[in-house]
Amino acid sequence: MHPRRGIGQGLIAVCTQTINQIRTLIVTAPSEVRDKLRGLSARELIDTLARSRPTGDLGAPTCAVRTALRRLARRYQVLDEEIKDADKEIGTLVTLAAPRLVALPGVGPETAGQLLTTAGDNPDRLRSEAAFAHLCGAAPVPASSGRTNRHRLNRSGDRAANNALHTIVLVRIKCDQRTQEYVARRTAEGMVKKDIMRCLKRFVAREIYRHLPHVIHTSRTLPQTT
Repeated sequence: MHPRRGIGQGLIAVCTQTINQIRTLIVTAPSEVRDKLRGLSARELIDTLARSRPTGDLGAPTCAVRTALRRLARRYQVLDEEIKDADKEIGTLVTLAAPRLVALPGVGPETAGQLLTTAGDNPDRLRSEAAFAHLCGAAPVPASSGRTNRHRLNRSGDRAANNALHTIVLVRIKCDQRTQEYVARRTAEGMVKKDIMRCLKRFVAREIYRHLPHVIHTSRTLPQTT
């Protein structure tokens, strides 16, 4: 894994932990604190808490909670800025390494970076786009029974790469007309959401493979066997 990508993932994990701590603390806070924060979005919540100026005796529950929330909110802002800086650095590196990959719909610096890392760490396993799909846990697994012919989600493979594919699919469902039309058509045919997601991840894996840098998915020449 590229060290910058590892740093970015670590920052995101700590940032997520911090917002979760804030929400948990609000749930248990006195009603006079909780009521003023109800209905705020995550961004509004962080901004409101970071700007707050708690006063009074720290021994009082209300003041203590407000002080803790302010501290957590400011920590979140610092982490958020570090994540943005890391994203800019990763974005520059990824764009230089694989400009065609970053240009694909729904593919951002984080997801592209993860998929490049997965491919780069496993060059001998990328014999074909099907092998790449298996590596990312996006290859369908037969789950037929009797007269029912179906497949299920693949729970194996590189889970970080699989999560990157999942993120790309979610973005495309929201913003890409081609994907939206596919989802509508398959839904009308009676396909359930999890099967639609499975098919879309397989399609994205195929597309991603074709846009990986050539040096990554060129397999070694294997000795001939007789």
